[in-house]
Amino acid sequence: MLEPKLVQLTAGSAVLGLVLATGAVTLAGPWDSGQRTAERARAAAQARTGGADHHAPGPQRPAPAPAPSAPGVLTALAVPRAEAAPKPAAPPASLAAALGPLLADPGLGPLRTASVVDATTGGQLYGSGATTPMTPASTIKIATSAAALTALGPDHRIPTTAVAGPDAGRITLVGGGDPTLDRARLTALAADTARALRSRGVTAVTLTYDTSRYTGPERHPIGVNDNIAPVTALMTDEGRLNGSTAGPAPRSTDPAGDTARAFAALLGGHGVTTAGPPARARAPKKAVPLAKTWSEPLSALVERALTHSDNDLAEALARQTAIASGLPASFDGAGRAVAQRLRELRVPLGGARFADGSGLDRRDRLSAALLTALLARAADPARPHLRPVLTGLPVGGFSGTLADRYTAGSPGAAGAGLVRAKTGTLTGVNTLAGTVVTADGRLLAFAFLAGRTPSAATAQPALDRLASALVP
Repeated sequence: MLEPKLVQLTAGSAVLGLVLATGAVTLAGPWDSGQRTAERARAAAQARTGGADHHAPGPQRPAPAPAPSAPGVLTALAVPRAEAAPKPAAPPASLAAALGPLLADPGLGPLRTASVVDATTGGQLYGSGATTPMTPASTIKIATSAAALTALGPDHRIPTTAVAGPDAGRITLVGGGDPTLDRARLTALAADTARALRSRGVTAVTLTYDTSRYTGPERHPIGVNDNIAPVTALMTDEGRLNGSTAGPAPRSTDPAGDTARAFAALLGGHGVTTAGPPARARAPKKAVPLAKTWSEPLSALVERALTHSDNDLAEALARQTAIASGLPASFDGAGRAVAQRLRELRVPLGGARFADGSGLDRRDRLSAALLTALLARAADPARPHLRPVLTGLPVGGFSGTLADRYTAGSPGAAGAGLVRAKTGTLTGVNTLAGTVVTADGRLLAFAFLAGRTPSAATAQPALDRLASALVP
């Protein structure tokens, strides 16, 4: 196995310590390659899945460890700024000469904008229509993620809770908005709940389930679609019906009800019977907690959402941002909350519109300048809480939605292991936004947005060539 080649970086662009060669795949995030094993081991060590937790996390609760892909980044960021003076960035004139012809590729269609900035200084090195609002497709997940991390911090976890009414004869499964709740955690939660009930001498209950954490329509505006389940505060495995963990899949039309029915069956396996099928209802105001399970930390959720372009998780992040901001956890409230949190980061929001958190809605609007500004904020040593926005980006040729791009012999192959970027794809819309390591060890943030593209088959190679041109 080849050893990864690392470079010494400036403090401002220290995130580049991630990787410069084939070994980059091992640092691509906790949701691919060996990082899956690391994530599972860390989760087991923390007894995260289903442990009976009868109290909300407070000051005495141990803080979650950083996401597995983060240590190299966080270590590099500790280097004092004075020890690494900035190197000169690529001259704008040379970038214009390199990128101009590539941006004119007819495969990008008639609408194309671009922004390239020095992530250390935030200064723009190249721009073409950089402030023009465009349909961003899934690159909007960069904005959704930055907003969620700003509102909640990287250690935040989403709970799913079982509570009892005053007489313990009625229990309620309360969804907190965690779409990553899986069968294993639901099974452990049921076991803990049954144990708590039996300790009270209760073996027969009425089960209800509470999805009131979210408001507004559950169905995404695109309608029934394999790319996203109904957006509800209670679901298991993102409502996927075929056992897949990523990508399009047949979805349940009632993921909350399915989860509650599965929970009832699991309770029965532990000697607690339920009277009839579970019904949707709010938990009693004076409900007593029985058991609780927590999601992974927000840092890991952000990385998963970005690496695999997880639409369900992105919508959950947007709604968690709304809840933290005191706004309705609906499509509209989440959009307002994301914009509000991004204003705190002082990024250019001219013309921006957040119709959803995933980018499936064609009414979304972002500019290339906004995306590069967010990436530069995420590389800022003063904002370590935003680092998962960078560590979650797919690595060209290795992980996530870039695993089959930047490969040997493909357009832009020179960017393999050096380009980390979020992809965006809708019919007629193709986008790419991320970071690259330059030949002199600088971190550049880029965003290329194309509209009315003839096809992904022509647009994606053109975008890859643009990103790879930044690392000659």
